[in-house]
Amino acid sequence: MKPYTICHMIASVDGRIDCDMTEQIEGGNEYYEALEALGCPSMLMGRVTMQMHYALSEPFVAADTTPIGREAYHIARKVDGYCIGVDTHGRLQWGETEFDGQALLVITDEKCPKAYHDRLTEQGISWIAVGENGINFARAMEILREAFDIERLAVTGGGHINGALLEAGLLDEVSFMLAPGIDGREGMAAVFDGIADKKRPATQLRLESVKQMGETVWIRYKIR
Repeated sequence: MKPYTICHMIASVDGRIDCDMTEQIEGGNEYYEALEALGCPSMLMGRVTMQMHYALSEPFVAADTTPIGREAYHIARKVDGYCIGVDTHGRLQWGETEFDGQALLVITDEKCPKAYHDRLTEQGISWIAVGENGINFARAMEILREAFDIERLAVTGGGHINGALLEAGLLDEVSFMLAPGIDGREGMAAVFDGIADKKRPATQLRLESVKQMGETVWIRYKIR
């Protein structure tokens, strides 16, 4: 089993998600109001997003680079909600063990140095190591449900982690907030990004609801 997983994002009319840009065009607190309404006590974010908002500026450098070399996890403490960071190679350092009332949980692959997991354990931070060459997201989701009791999960970016979970068929729903503005800059990340297979068919969606929140439109889709 896996958690019921909702990708919740706010973007410009052209589908770009740069945080500085979306803060300029969002009228108020619509994004977080909608997130609360989704009823997901835990959130998952990619490495770039975690670095931007939560991690320390200096990267972790392992004195001993011996990989953990096996699937494993550590539960520092059981809580109702987790702030989950994807950090494949174990580069992010942490000054806190929780953010916004959610306990930190870090996911790496099995090539990540064991020294990184030891450091997380010393800090009282939960972690999962899964995947021999890159994170096995399907298995990671099973561990989140079975070991950490996460039933509903909001995926809140960035574009590459959204794309990876979409490609792996792990999303149940897309919660998309269309803010009143246009980015248009070359090379900026989109809501879903980074899928290398150019022949991959489009993911079809089923419209569930549409709601106007100020000048932002909140659209919910189920994955077909």
